Amino acid sequence: MNELILAVDTTHEFGSLALLRGTELLEEVLLHAPEGFGQILFARLAQLLERQGRRTLEVDCFAAAAGPGSFTGVRIGLACVKGLAEATGKPVAAVSNLEALATFGTARRRAVMLDARRGEIYGAVYGMRRETILPETVMPFTAWLGTLPDGELEFISTDFSPFAAALGGTRFENAPVVTAPRALGAAVGRIACERLRAGLVADPAAIEANYVRRSDAEQFWKES
Repeated sequence: MNELILAVDTTHEFGSLALLRGTELLEEVLLHAPEGFGQILFARLAQLLERQGRRTLEVDCFAAAAGPGSFTGVRIGLACVKGLAEATGKPVAAVSNLEALATFGTARRRAVMLDARRGEIYGAVYGMRRETILPETVMPFTAWLGTLPDGELEFISTDFSPFAAALGGTRFENAPVVTAPRALGAAVGRIACERLRAGLVADPAAIEANYVRRSDAEQFWKES
């Protein structure tokens, strides 16, 4: 099958775009936008499609990394693919960044994590088929370690260096660590392709962000 998938990841400073034919990556574009993606995203998408000799109408499924990550970045990526999907009448897949990270592992159980700042991490544990073993959460890294299952486990992160020392003296001090690429667009696109083939994609209006943690404004409102 030759479904054309266009995937977007704007959930953090280092984002990416990816165009795939089925699960085959045609091109992945790395983006660095410390000031935000709003002013560059559509131009980069247009350039990618032009280089590949494709049109938006040819895309069979649009996909976006849905978080967790930057609240503004998540919204920009989702708004982009929702708009394109609505304009072309195509479906959308919203893919968790943590599930995308799990595709870079090889162990039977994969503890994936992203830095959530404030001394916390976003984390989850997935199995070989990316089935959820421990659901997504946000908490301090050392507290998260206490929730993880015993036995074979590998850690997957785009940058594990701030947390490596915390494994010393724990039951996971010898666990393997996999460094995933910052660019998750291709991984998001491949998951979207799987969902498209399984009939698990959605109408653009149905997809939602995967913040895991409430925004500062929401937390202030709840606590006031």
